[in-house]
Amino acid sequence: MGRSRVWRIGTPVVVLLSGTLFVVSAQSSEGTDLRPGRYDDLAGLVAAEAERYEELADQVVALNDEVADLGSQVEDDTVRRAQAEVERLRDPAGLVERTGPGVQVTLSDAPDAVIDAVPDDIEKKLLVVHQQDIQAVVNALWKGGAEAVTIAGQRIISTTGIKCEGNQVLLQGLPYPQPYVIEGVGDPGSLTSAIAEDPYLQVYREQADDPDIAVGWDLDLEDEVTAPAYDGLLGLSFARPLR
Repeated sequence: MGRSRVWRIGTPVVVLLSGTLFVVSAQSSEGTDLRPGRYDDLAGLVAAEAERYEELADQVVALNDEVADLGSQVEDDTVRRAQAEVERLRDPAGLVERTGPGVQVTLSDAPDAVIDAVPDDIEKKLLVVHQQDIQAVVNALWKGGAEAVTIAGQRIISTTGIKCEGNQVLLQGLPYPQPYVIEGVGDPGSLTSAIAEDPYLQVYREQADDPDIAVGWDLDLEDEVTAPAYDGLLGLSFARPLR
C-alpha cells in the first residue's frame, strides 16, 4: 500500500515538473531550436559572417566618402582644423600605405607525418600554430620599431583582434588559413633582434627545431615589404595618440 501511494502522488508531480520544463524551454527559444543546426557547421558560419562583414565594410567606405565630401563643403575654421588633425593622424593610425625594407616570418602547423606519428609524451597542441604564437611575432615586431605590420597581407592596427577558429585565423572578421605570413616594415636588424630576444619566440623556435614537434618557423629578410593601408572598420570614435 505504501509503494502504491508513493506512485499515486509521485507520478503527477513528475508530469507537472516535465510540463513546466517544456513551457520554460518554449518561452526561452521563442519558437526556435535552442541548438540550431547551423551552428554545427562552423566553417559555414564563419563564411557567412565574413560575407556579412564585407558588405558592412563596403557600406562604411561609402558612408566615409559621403562624410568627407560633405565635410569639405563646410566653411568653418574649427571643422577645417579638425580635418587637418585627422589627416595628420592617418599615417600613425595605419590608414596610409607603408613600403620599405623589413622582415617576413612564416608560421605553420607541423607536417601531417609528424602529427600522425606524435609520441605519447608530446601534446598535440604543440604541433599547431595558435593565436598567441601569431600575436607574439606581431608584438616583437612592434617592439623592434616596425612602422607597419601585416598578417596574410592585411594591415594590423591597434584595434585589430587576432583570433583562431579551428585551423584558420580571423582578422577583421575574415578567415585566413595557415601558413601565416607576418611581415613588418622597418629596420631589419632591429626587427630580427627583437624577435631573437623574445622569450616566448625562443621557446617556439626550440619546438620548431625539435623533430618530434617540428612546428613551422621561417624568417626572411626582405628588401621591400608593402603594408597596404588599413581599409576595415574602425571601432573608435575618438582616440588620442600616446606621447
